[in-house]
Amino acid sequence: MRTVRARALVVAAALAAGLVGAGTSHGVPGVGTAAPAAAPQAPALEAAGDCSEQTPAPSSSLTGRKVQEIKNRGANGTLVVGVDQNSYNWGFRNPQSGQLEGFDILLSRAIAKAVLGDANRVTFRTVTTAKRIEAIRNGTVDMVVRTMTINCERRKDIAFSAPYFSTGQRLVVPKSDKSTTVAEALKGKRACAAQQSSSETELKKPGYGTSSVTIVENQLDCLVLMQLGKVDGTLTDSSLAAAQAAQDPAVRLVDENIIPAKIGIGLKQEDTDLTALVNQILLDYRANGGWQAAYDRWLAPSMGANSAPYLP
Repeated sequence: MRTVRARALVVAAALAAGLVGAGTSHGVPGVGTAAPAAAPQAPALEAAGDCSEQTPAPSSSLTGRKVQEIKNRGANGTLVVGVDQNSYNWGFRNPQSGQLEGFDILLSRAIAKAVLGDANRVTFRTVTTAKRIEAIRNGTVDMVVRTMTINCERRKDIAFSAPYFSTGQRLVVPKSDKSTTVAEALKGKRACAAQQSSSETELKKPGYGTSSVTIVENQLDCLVLMQLGKVDGTLTDSSLAAAQAAQDPAVRLVDENIIPAKIGIGLKQEDTDLTALVNQILLDYRANGGWQAAYDRWLAPSMGANSAPYLP
């Protein structure tokens, strides 16, 4: 247990410079792979949430303003993607290689491959949960691929691709806590969530009866606080909750799954051509087996072999 805790503490403390050059594309599923002859037709991609705004229809065009801007960066130019480096299995830094790995990292490389012809032509900028929208709006990144829930409030500031993952909210608690519902587990307890996350919004609603709510920069910080005995439960996306449980065998997920939601890629509102291209890439990624291969590699061990519940 001491080793597991130390690893989590090291990861949480590893908020590095935030700029990571392109790495190797070895083992990137679905990148540069021809679709199988009998590939199933991918379902139509639609915007998620109750908003009236719709994501642009998928398009394979490379002639749009933003796409051309990216392609004209020269032979050494890259696609700049905002990612996480603290979400195990999604976007995390491998302590042995120092490279970023995970489901979202593979998806980012697949997008770079489609736009620039090379999965290595991507620069990862690590961004905190609270800084995702700011990074998109000020042009620090071309897009954010970081387990970002699509919702109406965020659509006021940024655009979203079609969803690429279905999720919800799950509560992580110590295994000694036998609660079966979120409300039961939080009553009179100290809760934790990431700043400007859907979980923070949920915990601000009345009815949970928490004794306190701690807000941190990244959801992994909540796991560290739980290990230190400073909070009693962490509310986060179900995908990230499963990753926390995979990191620390002393915690578990409360059975109840609340607030069904979908994860999408965040982009600038005016970059409609890039959003349309990304939507086409997401369709192709599903059809050529890239999505399933990435799920099997990174998520199946903690979320189960059946990926059907998580397909958007």
